[in-house]
Amino acid sequence: MSKLGIGVIGAGNIAEFHLLAYAANPDVEIVAIADIVIDRAEARAEQFGAAAAYGSFEELLADPAVQAVSICTRNDSHVPLAIAALEAGKSVLLEKPMAKTVDDAEALVAAESASDGILQVGYVRRWSTNAKVLKTFVDAGDLGEIYYAKATCLRRAGNPGGWFADKSVSGGGPLIDVGVHFIDLAWWLMGMPKVSSVSGFTFDRLGNRGNIESLTRWKSTDYDAAQNSVEDLAGALVRFENGAVLSVDVSYSLHGRDEIGLTIHGDRGGAELEPELQIYAEQHDTILNVSPQIDSTTFEMEAGFQGEIDGFVSAVLGGTESAAPASHGLEMTRILAAIYESAESGHEVVVGG
Repeated sequence: MSKLGIGVIGAGNIAEFHLLAYAANPDVEIVAIADIVIDRAEARAEQFGAAAAYGSFEELLADPAVQAVSICTRNDSHVPLAIAALEAGKSVLLEKPMAKTVDDAEALVAAESASDGILQVGYVRRWSTNAKVLKTFVDAGDLGEIYYAKATCLRRAGNPGGWFADKSVSGGGPLIDVGVHFIDLAWWLMGMPKVSSVSGFTFDRLGNRGNIESLTRWKSTDYDAAQNSVEDLAGALVRFENGAVLSVDVSYSLHGRDEIGLTIHGDRGGAELEPELQIYAEQHDTILNVSPQIDSTTFEMEAGFQGEIDGFVSAVLGGTESAAPASHGLEMTRILAAIYESAESGHEVVVGG
């Protein structure tokens, strides 16, 4: 089996996680890296031994040695870059969010269908050890029918600023940035039911909290404390066609404690995936707390990206469907868009029909 020629578009922080994972995959050759800042592309190419560095995505897509690409750029560029890559005959690993609008997500699904490549969405938390282990219990029916889940990712001063805080570029704040990971994870563990209706809310009371200097936090390279047009806090009640319900709350800025949590509840058992994997069951008229003995019961960034990249490479070379295909990204975009629409209108939004 020949190695898969990989190109990476965008040479920022997330790209490094992709490149480290590609470098550790024996079936991959890192061929080229592109970035609008050519010096950054050249530095990454030297770091990972890529043969070429380009100052535009067009040059990279024209390189015949590139068979598949990771797109690690700003949210507003995801759709045009992914469509261009698919039309150029490349397979695509697209960082989340897949798209800012449902129309754009549908265009990506259509582009994938019309191409010879595949499109995988970067839902990296699915690939963490704790998530994969819990999924085996769910798929085996040990928790029964999952009818309720709760996803939480609350930051008290976690707005990255820069383009992340510019709604015209990002599409939104914590909901579309970090919330998408936890909503997707809960939805995936629930069996990926079709959404039927959404009641959502957003608040923008605290801004990006640029005045907070006592906490170290990650900031975008184009950080500007005066710029912020995204929500501070978002939440929703998501109802699915099978009757299941998902409760969501996420924030960049909130007067409260930082909190990550993801729980699922079935008629035979339940589980807490974050902050640490625990399974709750009942046996012999006794309540049980089960603690799986695995390498990591929490999310590990490096392991997650390695699993995601390995899965993408296997799907491209093996011709099998990706574990996070474009169709999943479309359903996730429907949920996110409905939350924002409901928050703006103040009413429940019926999805589909």
